[in-house]
This record gives sequence, C-alpha cells and structure tokens, in this order.
Amino acid sequence: MKILLLGMNHRTAPVEVRERFAVAESGPLLRKLIDRPEIEEAVLLSTCNRVEVVVMTNNLDAAQHALMEFFSRELAEGALPAGKALSQLTYLRHGREAIEHVFRVASAIDSMVVGEPQILGQVKDAYRDATEVGACGAVLSRLYQRAFATAKRVKNETGIAERPVSVARVAVDLAKQIFESLEEKSALLIGAGEMIEAALVALDDHGLGHRRIANRTAAHAEELARRFGGSAHGLDELDDLLLETDVVLSCVGGDQVVLTRERVEAALASRQRGRSRPLFLIDIGVPRNIDPAVHELDSAYLYDLDDLQGVAVANVEERRRESERAQRIVIEEREHFDGWLVALQAVPTIRDLRQRAEGIRQAEVERYAGRIGLDANQREALEKLTRGIVNKVMHAPISRLRDETDREMGLARLEEVRHLFALDDMTADAAEVDVETDSLRATAKRGVTKSGSDSDSDGDHAGDLETSS
Repeated sequence: MKILLLGMNHRTAPVEVRERFAVAESGPLLRKLIDRPEIEEAVLLSTCNRVEVVVMTNNLDAAQHALMEFFSRELAEGALPAGKALSQLTYLRHGREAIEHVFRVASAIDSMVVGEPQILGQVKDAYRDATEVGACGAVLSRLYQRAFATAKRVKNETGIAERPVSVARVAVDLAKQIFESLEEKSALLIGAGEMIEAALVALDDHGLGHRRIANRTAAHAEELARRFGGSAHGLDELDDLLLETDVVLSCVGGDQVVLTRERVEAALASRQRGRSRPLFLIDIGVPRNIDPAVHELDSAYLYDLDDLQGVAVANVEERRRESERAQRIVIEEREHFDGWLVALQAVPTIRDLRQRAEGIRQAEVERYAGRIGLDANQREALEKLTRGIVNKVMHAPISRLRDETDREMGLARLEEVRHLFALDDMTADAAEVDVETDSLRATAKRGVTKSGSDSDSDGDHAGDLETSS
C-alpha cells in the first residue's frame, strides 16, 4: 500500500509543453487508470501551472511504469521538444515525499505565486471528480481530507494568505509596470472564468479606466460586465475590440488559438493609421490562447505564464518567512497521516506474521504427533505447549511492530519484517489473530472516524465541496 505521484509543473516544463498535457475532463482518464491492475486509486489534478496524478498502489515499480505510460499515451498531445525525454520534464514522488507534496500544493506553498487562493479550490475539484467516478478510495480520501485540513491550518496560522495573490493579479501588476497609470487605459479580457474575475478585481484596485469582456458564452460575459462596470462582447467582435485596446488579458478554455498572428497584425496596422501605440498582451491560458508568433510583431508585446514567473519571484521572497511556518505545519500533518497509514498497514503484517508462525507450528505438530503415537490428552498437551512457545516468541516482535507505528521508521520496519519472514510468499493456512492486531485495527478505525469528524467540523469534507470552490 504505497502512494505514488507523477507530475510536471512550471518549474520542470515550459508552458508550450504543459499545454500539451492539460486535461479538460478527468473522468474518462481516471477510469482508464484504475482499470489497470497495479493502480488501486487515483486522483488527477490539471491547472494552468501543473498536471499531477496521485495513485495508491501495492506494486510501486509497476505503477511507476504505468504512470509514465499514462502521461505519454493518454495525456500528451504532440511530440516533446527535441532532445527532451518525459522523465526530464516530470517529477516522481512516493511515500512521505508524495504525501508532503500533496499537502504543499493544497496549501499554495508550491505555487508559482506563493499563497494564491485558487489552487485549493482546484485540488478540491480534482478530488471531487475522482470520487464521483469511483477512482478515489479510502486511502486517497483520507489523504485529501488531511490536505484540506492542512491548507486551512496554513491559512489560519500563518500570514501567507493575508494579501492573496493570484497569477491574474501578477499579470495586472505587470500591466501596471508597463504603464505608469491604468486610469486612461483600456483593457480587453478574453474569457469569463476565475482568472478573469481575479484580474478584474485587480484592475479595479489599480483604477483601470475602460474594460471590455469577450467570451464564447454571452451570459457569462454580461454577468461580469454588470459586476465590474464593463461591456460584454462575443469572440466574433475581437477584431474591432483590438482597435481600441491597450492591454489584452486572455484566459479562455479550448484548444484553438483565439488571437492569431494575422489577426493581431491586422489590428496593429489599423491602429497605426491614426496614432502609433503599443499593444500589450498577457496570455494566462493553458493551452495558450495567443499565437506565440505575435511576439515577433513590432508594437506587440506578448507575455505568457513563464514570463510571469519572473514577476512572481518578488512575491515568493516576501512570503518566504511565512512559507517556512507553513512548511512546519505541512510536516506535522504529514507525520500524522504517516502514522495512520503505517498503523493501517501494520494490521495485515501482524496477522501474516502470526499466521506464518502458527502454520509452522501446526505443520510440525502434525509431522511428529503421528510418529510417536500420542493419545488425545497428550496431543492436547503438545498443542498447548507449542502454542505457548509460539505466543511467547511472537509477543516481543509484535509488540515492537505495534510501537513502531508511531515512529518515523514505522513503514520501513514493516517492509523489513515482510521481507525477513517472506510474508508476501506465505503458503501457511490462516490462523488466529492475537489481540495486538485487533487493537491496531481498532486504532486505525478510530483514526478514520476522527479524520472524518475533523473534516466535517472544518468544512473540508467531501460533502462540502460543492460550495468550496
């Protein structure tokens, strides 16, 4: 029972690679993944800055191979950059490292912009989607419930989110750097999702003069226009809108480029007949909404997500101290989850160890009892004697295993025991399980129950996901 994670993010792969792995609908992909015998449970997260798959497996090597194959065959669209292998663009985590990574992502410590608020909602959406298709079972459910609780602690116990900053806000900050003032400028926002809404809030803070919102669905654009005092338009109006725009900020779904080089070039030619002025375009869509070739045009200045990363460095530095506090919370929560996972795995190990010893005892009694002609009373005495010897021999190892579940090396110790006693190759018949095993099982159940009640009280349970994002 191991947790394995494979992913790529803004640190390991440029946006032109990440957009090829972006996932719009995770359900069918998750079903394919858990149909594989080596994958027990799975969750898939896809955002503008990362694509990650987390699985629970009983065969680590086979699952690792399955995830690499899944990325290359099911997620990838188009060839990778020349000279680049998938392993060079991704990261692999398992065990404690995978658990910690999930907690860091949910808490916005691993984000391009540390403390950005959108990621927790995106993680909750990914967990909900996996649950709805039956891909998320008991272990990953527990993992994500603890991730949500960790994110809540980080938010409440540190200052990392006191001034929440999103990628959209960084984009607006960049526009503010380009123009000394936005009060007399006009912005065109393409899309109507969370990123565009966050950008509109930031533009309001900077006193932007004019804003136009263009979207495929007119109703969504009209709603934002009413709330933020702009005008709503369809994507078929982009050619006219570009003529009166200073800043374009685009984040709209779909695989097709919205602004081609030819479209922007035509708009620039028309604009310059009156008076020459530059056009700044910021593309935060994944896949990208604006043709990268636009950057080659005179008077057009295009920025994408990777360009924004440099702007975000200052935000990371400002939040460094709070991030360290947040990291300590993540480690503490990871230790709690580790203890629960080890206790859960200790139950079958102790049971198998007892069965191995009991199987050997029974086989030896059967071998010699007939040879020496024992009557019923003598046979009963022999059974009692050998059973007592086995119980006394097993008492110390089983007690130590029970104690190890609360220590850092608990999982490693369990694996050592399974290897030394060849428990995974056991052929002995099932035998009674002693009270230590029952006690551990009860402890694990209490941990699950406590986790569920904690999550309910924090508002982070799966049932609360409909309103969380």
